[in-house]
Amino acid sequence: MSQPHVWAAKVAALIQGGNSAAALAQIKVAPTVKDLQQLRAILASAKLLTRSPNVDAVIQDMITALSAPRLHRSP
Repeated sequence: MSQPHVWAAKVAALIQGGNSAAALAQIKVAPTVKDLQQLRAILASAKLLTRSPNVDAVIQDMITALSAPRLHRSP
């Protein structure tokens, strides 16, 4: 059994607490696109996206970055 991811809830708590700088740092190192989508859903339901549009922009940028195919170099 896998444990549910609590990353999105923790980052949402940071934003709700007013520590958007720490939340932005966590968003930039997000584990997966699914976690970012969960975070966006939590923030939308709590109506926190309208209060902090810069957070929404960073979430969208990171979803795009994580969804893109990886570029790699040969060793």
